[in-house]
Amino acid sequence: MERNDWTKEQITIALYEYCRKPFGQFSARKPFVQDLGKLMNRSAAAIVRKIGNLASFDPQMKERGVSGLSHTSHLDAEIWSKYYGHWDQLAIDAEKLIAEFKSNLPADIELSDYPELSITGNNPPREKINRTLFREMVLSAYDGQCCITGIHNASLVDVCHIINSDKKEELMDPCNGLALNPLFHRAYDNNLIGISPDYEVYVSEDIIGKKLNGMGERTKEYILSFNHQKIQMPRRFAPDKDLLAIHFESYKQRQAI
Repeated sequence: MERNDWTKEQITIALYEYCRKPFGQFSARKPFVQDLGKLMNRSAAAIVRKIGNLASFDPQMKERGVSGLSHTSHLDAEIWSKYYGHWDQLAIDAEKLIAEFKSNLPADIELSDYPELSITGNNPPREKINRTLFREMVLSAYDGQCCITGIHNASLVDVCHIINSDKKEELMDPCNGLALNPLFHRAYDNNLIGISPDYEVYVSEDIIGKKLNGMGERTKEYILSFNHQKIQMPRRFAPDKDLLAIHFESYKQRQAI
């Protein structure tokens, strides 16, 4: 029987999807997995196995006790090493490969259940792709939920940076991201709430105290209910403690004014 080994191009796309989708969503019954198989001429079951292979390299998955699947290949390790931490290059390379694979599909194969794969041309705008991938990586890590309130609705959950940076690698790093609803996103950006390196939420007196008049008691009680609570941790790409410490120092400085 002729072997049908995975190519580096196929593994690159699989890694891209591993980063963009919640790990627990990869099932052979899922339409997006089936369409990904059609795209690369692979069975849905083969896609799920390859995702499991890639998960075995993820250090944060290992910390959670998720070992992934064994029997990885040297090519799996090569692609993981090439792109892990270089997410902007993964996004560009994978989107170009997706466009190329789609252009070679027979006319009777449609991927209507997988709209994420639909792009225009072979040179999509880098900034837009990077922005989209960062959001998808962070949201998928938190299973689409606000890490403070637990709100689980994509239209009500933002992705924010822990710190802003001039370095592209830090701006694309999902460990520099948090999933927050818009209220807490803006509060975090303005140091009205803080998150310590130990993942504890601190609510400023500027929100709950006398400094902010006119806020209803129910709203105050709601916001205060999260004070000194731990954030909900993501399945992967845990927020970087050093970056949290930098932002938390800014929060503490504001409180001292």
